[in-house]
Amino acid sequence: MTNLDSISLVQKKKRPVKVLQFGTGNFLRGFADWMIEILNEKTDFDGSIHIIQSHGKSIPEDFVRQNFNYHVFVRGFQNGNVVDEYKLITSISGISNPNLDYGFYLDLAKNPDLEFIISNTTEAGIVFDEKDTDPQKVPASFPGKLAALLYERFTFLEGNKTKGLTILPCELIENNGDKLKENVSRYAVLWNFPQEFIVWLDTTCTFCNTLVDRIVPGFPKENFEELEKKTGFVDHLAVVAEPYHFWAIEGPETLKFIFQTEKTGLNVHIVKDLQPYRLRKVRILNGAHTAMVPVAYLKGIRTVGEAIEDTFTSAFISGTIFKEIIPTLDLPQEELEQFAAEVLDRFRNPFIRHELISISLNSISKFRVRVLPTILEYHSRIGQFPENLIRSFADLIRFFKGNINGESIPLKDEPAVLEFFEKVWKNENKEDIIETVFSNKDLWGMDLSQIPGLGAKVNHYLKIDEN
Repeated sequence: MTNLDSISLVQKKKRPVKVLQFGTGNFLRGFADWMIEILNEKTDFDGSIHIIQSHGKSIPEDFVRQNFNYHVFVRGFQNGNVVDEYKLITSISGISNPNLDYGFYLDLAKNPDLEFIISNTTEAGIVFDEKDTDPQKVPASFPGKLAALLYERFTFLEGNKTKGLTILPCELIENNGDKLKENVSRYAVLWNFPQEFIVWLDTTCTFCNTLVDRIVPGFPKENFEELEKKTGFVDHLAVVAEPYHFWAIEGPETLKFIFQTEKTGLNVHIVKDLQPYRLRKVRILNGAHTAMVPVAYLKGIRTVGEAIEDTFTSAFISGTIFKEIIPTLDLPQEELEQFAAEVLDRFRNPFIRHELISISLNSISKFRVRVLPTILEYHSRIGQFPENLIRSFADLIRFFKGNINGESIPLKDEPAVLEFFEKVWKNENKEDIIETVFSNKDLWGMDLSQIPGLGAKVNHYLKIDEN
């Protein structure tokens, strides 16, 4: 095994900085940076990444010590086979922090080779902070920092209309590109930037809405030494990621010519409308997760892996996806079934222990968004209620009783939700319980007790599971 510094000596091609990345976290390093590495290998992209540190007040020593090199270990289950491989990432050329050197940060905007901004500053990162009143000082918010950077580029390059940037936010909020642009524009107004800049921002910079999907557990603490032996390096920046990856980018067709992922086999799609893909993810992946939890947990199962190995719950999950969720969606059948097969592979991943109780966090609001619309859509299209999802609904109500066979269930939800169900379950009459739960508009956004037959159907399974 080589020493710690040896990974910094790995030869790497000097490439122009084409990407500025806001965020040093595991997800971007196991997702976007991994993809850039593949783009450099398989296309003429020929670009490096400079990372902007979003948090902290000192550059992480491991990045500098390792010359920004690290490994991504791809481990999981795909197409019926176990995947266990790794890739050395060499496409990062530097890292800086605006709080340490704001001038250097702004100078990054002057690079004529720059093409992309990628970010993952968490769901709370795309916000407007009205206290950021002076662009001569480091703005606190990410949109403020980006507004200052883009204005510096506009000024230095004298409004060159060929030097606009493509912005790809990866934050997990709907319409992330639109919201980021909105906040950047608000700073332009707050700071009295000239109208010419706002026009340049609108006409030459492309803020794309995106949808990202990959589980990146991060640093492999439990089996670090085992993975060291595979690479021959001690790597304190290593991250583990599942094989599945998906990136949908709502952008112009011309983007395909500069972000050439189609040539690489990467699961990246530049599309006109994200909504069908968002709905597919919410209904199939998230919906199956949410529907699975109460059914499996009440049967004594505690992880997704155990659920997919159990004969009953495995059939329940598969039947739910293929027979009840997919019939409510409008994407091509083959595409939906392929996605569903990939979801089941992800559930089988032997390298990730996903606790059902963790997935159960805020189950009521998740069920409302991820599962209830499928139940109602299925009833509208088919004329009857989906049996598996109705069973899940009944088990969800039973789950919120807070105990099973004398064992306490560590419920995790809003205090008002927990208090509501604690009162509900003081009543032993199942019909009354269903009526009370269904008529609570705060839980479901509607009065479910007004839907003919739904309460009786759920009550049927509630009584079965209680006996």
